[in-house]
Amino acid sequence: MNHAMPVSERIDALLWSRRLDEMPPWQALSIWLGRLIYALVRDLTQGYLSLQAMSLVYTTILALVPLLAVTFSVLKGFGVHNQLEPLLLKVFGPLGEGGVEITTQIIGFVDNMRVGVLGSVGLALLIYTVISLVQKIEQVFNFTWRVSTQRSFAQRFSKYLSVILVGPVLFFSAVGLSASLGGNAFVQAIIEAKPFGHVWHALGQLGPYMMISLTFAFFYLFVPNTRVHILSALVGALIAGLLWEFIGGMFSYFMASSTRLMAVYSSLAILILFMIWIYIAWLILLIGASIAFYHQHPEYLRIRSRDLQLSNRQRERLALLLAGQVARRYESGEPPWSSEALAQTFGVPKSNAERMLGVLEEAGFLIRTAGDSLTFVPARATDGISVKAMLDAVRCFEERESGCRGTAPEGEIGRIETSIDQAMDAALGGMTLRDLARALDRSVSAAPFVDSGQG
Repeated sequence: MNHAMPVSERIDALLWSRRLDEMPPWQALSIWLGRLIYALVRDLTQGYLSLQAMSLVYTTILALVPLLAVTFSVLKGFGVHNQLEPLLLKVFGPLGEGGVEITTQIIGFVDNMRVGVLGSVGLALLIYTVISLVQKIEQVFNFTWRVSTQRSFAQRFSKYLSVILVGPVLFFSAVGLSASLGGNAFVQAIIEAKPFGHVWHALGQLGPYMMISLTFAFFYLFVPNTRVHILSALVGALIAGLLWEFIGGMFSYFMASSTRLMAVYSSLAILILFMIWIYIAWLILLIGASIAFYHQHPEYLRIRSRDLQLSNRQRERLALLLAGQVARRYESGEPPWSSEALAQTFGVPKSNAERMLGVLEEAGFLIRTAGDSLTFVPARATDGISVKAMLDAVRCFEERESGCRGTAPEGEIGRIETSIDQAMDAALGGMTLRDLARALDRSVSAAPFVDSGQG
């Protein structure tokens, strides 16, 4: 008697039973979109995005006024500071009348916070508060992009200045330029022509959406400590912009019908709704960042879980594949592999590839080259690197206390381990990394690491 397959098993069979390169383009695109939605829902329900957004709410409330004070001072030097209040009104527009009240209060705080009269200590504290917010945002974005390394102090200083000082100037200058173009006589003459007038009206309707999307794209490009492709940042930003407009409209409708909430919480209702909207805003921004990440790294959509958990056997397999491909490129005189290219070519999540490359580097088999991109070459002549020695390094990974094989077990366990080592020596027969590189085929699929049975 056949029982109906559970819904979860049906979804698994639909999304992961076949590889995308085995499907027609239209079907591959629909399956990819299904995997993307699955990944976003998983990240939301498991707390990866929601907890990060919650942590940013507290930091934002502390740093909002100092950030706007610094931004106001910079914008004032360029003569575009008067556009700060209209922007805040748009950002807090979904709060209705409460948004107007909050904007008025914030602008009042900013006006009272004169950067020029704070003194050196006050100015340093102000800058520190603002930088702490940007640093927290970077940490959250790095988590989304699976980046474990932090920027150096010099890199943080230059990037943070770009985000805090240059970004607002460019943004408000673009807003001011678009406003001035609307009043230009030549532009007005063009607008009066019927087809151009409709186009200009449509652009005016899309203006707020495009501005918020470009702002999101700016964050996605410059905040994470990794190279983000412009196309991926734009894809994430455009979808996040749509979510901003849609959810903002829903929140406005909720505000219009929240009289009962106002009656219960009285004056605290505005503060509560303000914090909820900040949380939603950060959540939208992080969803867009996740979309940009999955667009740039589709290999993460091959697996059901957020990160691929490799078994001991798979770690050994991955180490041999990566080391062999690095050596093959080196022997043929081709440009060295980057960690990102290796991950995408062989369908392995970048975090897994970088971790295993780090193990091989720490053990002295590979070294990274100098340059902007993270590329690897053999640390010495490939005919002097034993495949058995590489496998030993992988098997001893994370044996920190006593070192690899620092304490040999006694009795039957020790005899079994010795037999395994002797069997591996006999099977490999003194095989070197050069031998492995020459034996490897250029086309290696991701099936040994990610298949329909991989969780």
